[in-house]
Amino acid sequence: MGGVYERELRAVLAGELKGVRAITRSCSEMERARAMQVIQRPFLVVRAPGSGSEGTGDLLVLRGDMCFPIEVKSSKYPRQYLSGRTMAQYEALRSTGERCGLLPLYAYRLKGVRGDSWRIMRVEVETLTGKLRHLSRSIPKLPLTRNGTPHLDWGKGMPLHRFLALVCRSDGARSIESDQTSAQIYKSMLESAN
Repeated sequence: MGGVYERELRAVLAGELKGVRAITRSCSEMERARAMQVIQRPFLVVRAPGSGSEGTGDLLVLRGDMCFPIEVKSSKYPRQYLSGRTMAQYEALRSTGERCGLLPLYAYRLKGVRGDSWRIMRVEVETLTGKLRHLSRSIPKLPLTRNGTPHLDWGKGMPLHRFLALVCRSDGARSIESDQTSAQIYKSMLESAN
């Protein structure tokens, strides 16, 4: 995985205003507002040692209420099939998720797309409990080929702005804010940042 996209995602998940603005430049106002929620509830994002091997993913994303490894992929094609090394990475992520009760994710960036170019998909794990189990129900899992092999399909993933709204809403919130309220919050954040 190219380091530039890994750094791009890292800046967003860490709640860096400059990073969130960069990826939402061509997004709608509502998508921007949803993505901006990460600024209020950022994650500690660490590049995994030996990135992409041993089931750690490329990034370890941590916050007091949740933690997950993320494998970052990018392509100019909407589908990416796993085989050889990439299949071994998937199996290691799944195994780590099962052993440690973690929710491994794939972040797939499609090159040359306007709007939200990132999609989030989860690795199927049976040992999840609590908040991670609840969260996993909302995130699409990697689809399967006709042969039953998992692969990345950008069109079937969750847009990053929706993922950020999902994991960054306040603990007391029962649902993601209405689009109008999110847009108002985004405008006030921009005004205070300038």
